[in-house]
Amino acid sequence: MSDNGQRPKNNLIILQRGEPVLAQVANPVTDINSEQIKQLITDLKITVAEAKGVGIAAPQVGESLRLFLMCSAPSERYPDAPLLPISVIINPEIRSTSEQQALGWEGCLSVKGKRALVARYTSIDVSYLDEAGTKHNKTLTNFLARIFQHELDHLDGITFIERLNNENDAIDEQQWRETYLT
Repeated sequence: MSDNGQRPKNNLIILQRGEPVLAQVANPVTDINSEQIKQLITDLKITVAEAKGVGIAAPQVGESLRLFLMCSAPSERYPDAPLLPISVIINPEIRSTSEQQALGWEGCLSVKGKRALVARYTSIDVSYLDEAGTKHNKTLTNFLARIFQHELDHLDGITFIERLNNENDAIDEQQWRETYLT
């Protein structure tokens, strides 16, 4: 459901933690040019925009495939986010990481109403295919590295809650807003 409680225009529903597909390792995408993959990408673009997210992974809408989108712009949820147009990430890999990690606040479209400080690598070297099948090798840093790691976790059956030492370390979104956005 979108934030306003209505079904998205494309009929995709963002699954919530506890759904079995969110705890599975997703399958590689084998045919980037298939109609199924093209439609999924189109639908994910609509879904992430309507949900005002900075990323969304195929398992979050019930598709166990190694595909996610990243998009970033300053918003209510992420006021300091850098600008990144929607990027389609297919069969991603992290090739190397920095030694340094940093704590940062994360939320998730599949863990509604919760926020937590999560440790992530500050710099990662990644490879992936885009929707045209072009291979990319990039270094991502800071917030963009955080999004990539968060979404890649979804492809490995992990939500940010599983990254915490204690699930009780997550706080209510409203408490986070009142404490950290004012």
